[in-house]
Amino acid sequence: MSRGWNPIKLRRDCMATTVPAGQVVLLSEGGEVEIAQQLGGSITVRTEMGSLLRINGSDADALGLDPITTDGGADTEHDESAPFDMERVLDALREVYDPEIPINIVDLGLVYRCEEHPGPLGTRRIEIDMSMTAPGCGMGDVLRGDAARTVLAVPGVDDVEVNLVWDPPWTIHRMSEAARLELGLL
Repeated sequence: MSRGWNPIKLRRDCMATTVPAGQVVLLSEGGEVEIAQQLGGSITVRTEMGSLLRINGSDADALGLDPITTDGGADTEHDESAPFDMERVLDALREVYDPEIPINIVDLGLVYRCEEHPGPLGTRRIEIDMSMTAPGCGMGDVLRGDAARTVLAVPGVDDVEVNLVWDPPWTIHRMSEAARLELGLL
């Protein structure tokens, strides 16, 4: 690798997901990886051979880091009795990051629809349609699960349904202007 290799030895065995294939693998204690990005509730690491793997934030201790917890976009001062606000749902989704691109799924333009639907007895269901940057991306189920867990943690949300959709196909034009600027695509 041309930029140097700054390995971290794994302190214990941990599960990881290959990027972009989405296969679950076991990383062994003592193995060496390098942190590529640490955003939202996950850490993307690179092997010496250049392969990318995604480690859940709850397993950050395997890398010698404090475990990462997500709180559904709420800050520690959050008032549980405050009225539900759909902006908190979007804030929660902004805590879910593509493991290859350091941009959250909202600014990346992967969230096509996010709607609140009232349910029986005053319950609240959030329905989300999202896509991937490419139809063959194996990370779809992983990011879909991240989105569902993060939104379900938002106070006032009782149920979440996240669907992967492919129509219309994702293009770079779905990204926010800020995301395109950050990636040098403007």
